[in-house]
Amino acid sequence: MAGTWQRCFHLVRMRLDAGEALPTEAGEVLRQGEDLGRWVQSVRYGWDQLTSVQQWMCEQVLGIEPASEDEKPKRRTQADKWALNYEAARQFYTREGHLQVPRKHVERIVGEDQEEREHKLGAWIGNQRSRAATLTPERMEQLSAIGMRWS
Repeated sequence: MAGTWQRCFHLVRMRLDAGEALPTEAGEVLRQGEDLGRWVQSVRYGWDQLTSVQQWMCEQVLGIEPASEDEKPKRRTQADKWALNYEAARQFYTREGHLQVPRKHVERIVGEDQEEREHKLGAWIGNQRSRAATLTPERMEQLSAIGMRWS
C-alpha cells in the first residue's frame, strides 16, 4: 500500500512539475497503470487516515486539500439500503401481483437521482423471510402490505 501511495504521489508530482493540472476525477489520468484522479480523490476523502507527513506532502508539494464534508460521497445507511430494496420489492409486486421472487432475480429501479440501480431482490426477499423474527413491526407490515408470504 505504501509503495502504491508513494508511486502515485511521485507520478502526480511529475505531472504538476510538467505544468499539467492536478487530476481530480477518477479515470481522468492514467499513468503507469495508476488512476491518478482516483488517488487524489482517495487522499482528499481519506485525509484523516493519512500520516501527518503525508498530509504535509500533499498540501505543500501537490497543493491537495482535504475534502469538505459536503464533497465526500454520502455513505448509505442500513435504513437507506432497506428502503431502496423495499422500493424494488414494491415495484416488482406492482408489476407481477406477488412477491414470489426467484432467488436470482435482479430488479432495476431508478432512484431520485435518476440513476438506475440493480437490486438482488430475490436474495433480499429470502433474507427478509429468514429474518422475520428480528424485523421491526413496521417493516413486517410494509412487506405484508405488498403481498409478502412469511413461510
